[in-house]
Amino acid sequence: MKGLLSRCRALSVLAICSHQLSGSGPHRFYHCDPERGKRLVLSRMFQPQNLREDQVLSLEGTSGDLTCKSQRLMLQVGLIHPASPGCYHLLPYTVRAMEKLERVIDQEMRAIGGQKVNMPSLSPGELWRATNRWDLMGKELLRLRDRHGKEYCLGPTHEEAVTALVASQKTVSYKQLPFLLYQVTRKFRDEPRPRFGLLRGREFYMKDMYSFDSSPEAAQHTYGLVCEAYGSLFRRLGLRCIRVRADVGSIGGTASHEFQLPADIGEDRFAVCSGCGFSANTETLRWLQTDCPACRGPLTEARGIEVGHTFYLGTKYSSIFNAQFIDAQGKPCLAEMGCYGLGVTRILAAAIEVLSTEDCIRWPGLLAPYQVCLIPPKKGSKEEVAAELMDHLYDFIMEALPQLRGEVLLDDRTHRTIGNRLKDANKFGYPFVIIAGKRALEDPAHFEVWSQNTGEVVFLTREGVTEFLSQVQVV
Repeated sequence: MKGLLSRCRALSVLAICSHQLSGSGPHRFYHCDPERGKRLVLSRMFQPQNLREDQVLSLEGTSGDLTCKSQRLMLQVGLIHPASPGCYHLLPYTVRAMEKLERVIDQEMRAIGGQKVNMPSLSPGELWRATNRWDLMGKELLRLRDRHGKEYCLGPTHEEAVTALVASQKTVSYKQLPFLLYQVTRKFRDEPRPRFGLLRGREFYMKDMYSFDSSPEAAQHTYGLVCEAYGSLFRRLGLRCIRVRADVGSIGGTASHEFQLPADIGEDRFAVCSGCGFSANTETLRWLQTDCPACRGPLTEARGIEVGHTFYLGTKYSSIFNAQFIDAQGKPCLAEMGCYGLGVTRILAAAIEVLSTEDCIRWPGLLAPYQVCLIPPKKGSKEEVAAELMDHLYDFIMEALPQLRGEVLLDDRTHRTIGNRLKDANKFGYPFVIIAGKRALEDPAHFEVWSQNTGEVVFLTREGVTEFLSQVQVV
């Protein structure tokens, strides 16, 4: 009878495993017990790690050392992997963080009337010649010809393309405006010296929005709305960005502002007046100017990473492509335009740069790839009997806090000590780490809960853990 039961149990396990292996879902099972459902486990994650520095330098195509903290950390823990100078494989943790950032961006852009589009990366050369930017952009444009000899560039920005798109709509009424069209897509620039990982590359992700309004006053109002939305975005991420007056550069227009994240590694310099709040990129100030042009108070200079940029364009592009609308009197008028960019991959890298320690990544809370990491006891240790309690805790969290589904990762590498896995968890920057240690053997069991961003450590029962995690914000 005992042998028959063992055989039935084995056949049952094989059947369950076969069913799971044939599934098409994105998550792996921790084990084959159908009562406990799907669990995300660390051992199944594709996360290359521990590149030697000489390998990194060879793959990066540089001869200097890694002077950027975010670049070094992202390479070391396997968030990115160099493909060629200025181009990177974005690995699963990074893609998850980017998807979360894009959701936050969508929320802020749609709150002000943004409509999402997706324009081709391949941009016809004639569009750029119409605005003279084919020559003005110079070697920065990555250019190519198709088999018919037609010239294209890989778009670093999309003013020409979006204006031509709107211009093709011949019956736009003033009642339909404003249009706020935006996308999140890959951009390309032939940087002469790619550096600092995702902070300055040849291929990167950007959110770019383009506004079309019926009057200069309406366009200025839209400009202000987008700037406010950017401020709201950075506040939600916990990043202290400063809006500074900037030069219009090759994009053009009559007004421009940058959103700078203060950082020692930053390549931009800006000045701030503590008296009246005036701020500007030093490129817009007079040479060696040390007093505020608004109140004559002293200016303090700082370095920053540009994570956003806004431009008031007026009719610079709409006049070239004849992007018109019909006004209240039935007359055709040129649309007033603005454009607004956010460096998506740059925001991720910049946030890691300013929030992290020298050895451990720290994420903006909303963007952490996984919010919670569970660490069960080491196999063969005195606490091993608490492993089943950790399994139950995982399922209890999923039932009590459905908003955390897909956000809890189980470190199932139980051949390693708790201390080693905690060190890894600290390096990866999971906001919350929960350990089944000695106190998990108590009655009732208490779990060790680490809040990585605050350094707080508390011991909580199963119910206490879920109450603690109920405050976690996810997007």
